[in-house]
Amino acid sequence: MQRDRFLFGLGAILPIAWSTGIKAWFGPGQRAPFKVNAGEARSDKRFTMRGVTRNTLDVKVSGDDTEGALAVFEQTGHTPNGGPPLHIHLEQDEWFFVLEGEYLFQCGDERWHAKAGDTIFLPRQVPHAFVQLTERARTIVSYQPAGAMEAFFQTTDAWTTPPTEADVAEVFAAHGMRVVGGPLRVE
Repeated sequence: MQRDRFLFGLGAILPIAWSTGIKAWFGPGQRAPFKVNAGEARSDKRFTMRGVTRNTLDVKVSGDDTEGALAVFEQTGHTPNGGPPLHIHLEQDEWFFVLEGEYLFQCGDERWHAKAGDTIFLPRQVPHAFVQLTERARTIVSYQPAGAMEAFFQTTDAWTTPPTEADVAEVFAAHGMRVVGGPLRVE
């Protein structure tokens, strides 16, 4: 008897799930898997920051892919002795995995020298910054939740003239961050 009910229910649900698309079949939050090849960006989304650094960011996992839960970028550093100002992400944790080169990170009152293979976790609401120590460097950087980081990188990519400190602070604020100090300096 229960088997018949199960089969009847399954027979009623399958056509509805099929007709509403694959997402309905898998349930909410399920998405199709994908692969992004080395040296490529998801959907050709590559941003070159201007003003804060000259770093290139390739989208590997977009916030659109995760319903805003996560964004992942491969960042290639072209700015020796440069980095962002000391800032806070109001609602995001940030995670770096160094692939190549070296950095100095500051989070709160702590400072860490990071080289290839090292991981840095920067919790939300804690002031942090980094400076690139080598001529070239690369990291994987992720934001959880994704927030407006893609839009932030897209905005800095569009700058055609060097921004003022006020411009930088305004763009950070418009994308869920707050500038609380200057860039980290190598001592």
